Amino acid sequence: MKRNDDYQQRSAHLKALSDDELRERFWKLTEQLTDPLLKLGYENTSPAIERSVLLRMGFSSLEAKALVNGCVEHGLLGHGAGNVVYRYAVAGKMDIRQAGLALIDNDDWQSAEYLFKGGAKQ
Repeated sequence: MKRNDDYQQRSAHLKALSDDELRERFWKLTEQLTDPLLKLGYENTSPAIERSVLLRMGFSSLEAKALVNGCVEHGLLGHGAGNVVYRYAVAGKMDIRQAGLALIDNDDWQSAEYLFKGGAKQ
């Protein structure tokens, strides 16, 4: 079985390049490939990432799940669940854990929404 290999044709335009030029071309192409992925990572989040953040803030996995679900239901996940809890804590003059538990227990998501959507200074 003969392999139909067109490598020689496809690589012809690279033969005239020096090692430094090839290295530069490689990194340029690599940046073109990875830049959109990095942009997605910086601009987007997921419930799993937000639960992980809340776990590191001292919440249990069940508490983190409830907080993330609340953020999703109220359209706040894009602001970051940890940020929502933090800003709610600052606005309510309480510690972060108290604020998270208050959001879970008292279901005071309207106040949290107001912090981000109601024109409050961010």
